[in-house]
Amino acid sequence: MLQVQNISFGYTEKPVLQNINFTVEKGQNIAIIGESGCGKSTLLKLIYGLHDLNEGNIFWNETKVLGPKYNLIPGMPFVKYLAQDFDLMPHITVAENVGKFLSNGFNCMKKLRVQELLEMVEMTEFANVHAKFLSGGQQQRVALARVLALEPEVLLLDEPFSHIDNFRKNALRRNLFAYLKKKEITCFVATHDSTDALSFSDETIVLYKGMLVDKGDSASIYNQPVNKYVASLFGEVNEFMLSNLVPIEGEDEVVLLYPHQLKVVDNSLMKAVVKQSYFKGGHYLIKAAFERRAIFFEHDTPLELNEEVSLMMS
Repeated sequence: MLQVQNISFGYTEKPVLQNINFTVEKGQNIAIIGESGCGKSTLLKLIYGLHDLNEGNIFWNETKVLGPKYNLIPGMPFVKYLAQDFDLMPHITVAENVGKFLSNGFNCMKKLRVQELLEMVEMTEFANVHAKFLSGGQQQRVALARVLALEPEVLLLDEPFSHIDNFRKNALRRNLFAYLKKKEITCFVATHDSTDALSFSDETIVLYKGMLVDKGDSASIYNQPVNKYVASLFGEVNEFMLSNLVPIEGEDEVVLLYPHQLKVVDNSLMKAVVKQSYFKGGHYLIKAAFERRAIFFEHDTPLELNEEVSLMMS
């Protein structure tokens, strides 16, 4: 179990993270999401032991994570951290980069291990290519393979798919997270991509201005967002008063709805004017004006500019 106990940290007197507290079970995949600058990357670095905490403690089982004040070489041996800069050696081959930290005492085993990892990230054909000749996405895939060469107990990934083309990203994510589950490796993924959170994570941590605003299973975070900020991390979101949608008596309340939770009907309380139709493949995202503000909903076909439509919750 990983225990993060009321930690706070700042690079200067201004705190970057404040009173972060959570636990994670062995083998879980945790997504960390939030706007840029909210502290996602810093949290990963603290779990790895790259910085000394201002307050609080971090434990992996009974082992306390200690920063550079206590370690000649920062970082904990049971944790592997993949930063956004990859840190490959440009003048050696892909295979040599992946196997850099593997023992040469059992050369056959080393070759098999490198081959296994290159197959997982679909880089086998580049095994003998020098890293400096690779694209950014190819370098990122090699870096993923290298960080797994010596299997860690905890894996920290900072935007691990940001440079990879979509058609490769989907297969790579499936391969990687299936491998981590099989090996029971605890994984944290700091990401801007909601697909990482919804499709592959067991739980999601949401950060806002250095504070933890929610933590729970990813489906619940999506379906019952605690506020508009959390909902907006997954895409467009609409904010209404309940009275806009249905007749009510008594106290009104705020309702958050994703575009797919609104549908066009023949008649309803809510009337909106169409301003734009965006083709999304299997559907259209419609931007409309409602009470002098923009709202978004999904529709099977494009709608006419300035057409008035009636909407209700689906």
